[in-house]
Amino acid sequence: MEIITRRTAIKTALAGGAALAASGVNAAISRSENTNKGQAKEPLKGNIHHSVSKWCFGSYPLDEFCDICKKIGIESVELLDPKDWPTVKAHGLTVAMAQGAGLGIDKGFNDPSLHDELVASYEKVIPLVAEAGLPNLICFSGRRNGVTDLQGWQNCEKGLKRITPIAEKYNVTLTMELLNSVGHKDYLCDHTVWGAELCRRVGSPKFKLLYDIYHMQIMEGNIIENIRKYHEFFSHVHTGGNPGRNEIDETQELYYPAIMRALVDVGYKGYVGQEFVPKQEDKIASLEKCIRICDV
Repeated sequence: MEIITRRTAIKTALAGGAALAASGVNAAISRSENTNKGQAKEPLKGNIHHSVSKWCFGSYPLDEFCDICKKIGIESVELLDPKDWPTVKAHGLTVAMAQGAGLGIDKGFNDPSLHDELVASYEKVIPLVAEAGLPNLICFSGRRNGVTDLQGWQNCEKGLKRITPIAEKYNVTLTMELLNSVGHKDYLCDHTVWGAELCRRVGSPKFKLLYDIYHMQIMEGNIIENIRKYHEFFSHVHTGGNPGRNEIDETQELYYPAIMRALVDVGYKGYVGQEFVPKQEDKIASLEKCIRICDV
């Protein structure tokens, strides 16, 4: 089964050209509504703040997708650049994890030669995030490039400490994503304990981790125990079915209701972003199903 990454999905979306016509979106909504016709839907419980990564549904126009999310009860559409934030906010939603700064997944704070460029980028975007009233801005360690864990901590700490005072000033949380280093070859921040130690070294309340369950299941497993141990360092959480990064249902190896209950039990108040790539034909019905799975 092909493993789908954010990087390959974005490339595919760009290569595909124009978005779906509105009629196609309306057809998708209609199919979803017909599937559940006559069934009264219980309101979401409110214990989990629901978000969704737009790149997983790349063919849907953002305005239409926000309308769909609003009807489902999703509070956030995430991983969007500054130009897209006003559209999301116009629908009464937020962007729980903003992007728009940095040099991408592979070129991050592990490389000291990139620090000046990275710092300049984040200095520019952090105030924009604050002005938009958004909580988090994503960042990356970049590739390991042959360094040891210790050298990686030192490199990242040095660069991040140049921008955490700005993040603190504007009340924006810089959030480094934990990714698997199989699909994202040689990525440095690929274990929870490594990321937690970096948080300790940086020592700022405005530097935390994006705990991606899909990626950490590939690298280390032990998801619930690591939530209990390291949740204080998480500002955001991502889902995804493993294997294949598809729906988080009975087709994969993790039981998400128990994982969500663990987050509630430890007092996690951040957002949970659905970051699975729908395999089912009715993508909107699939999204709503996975939101319901996580709504404990």
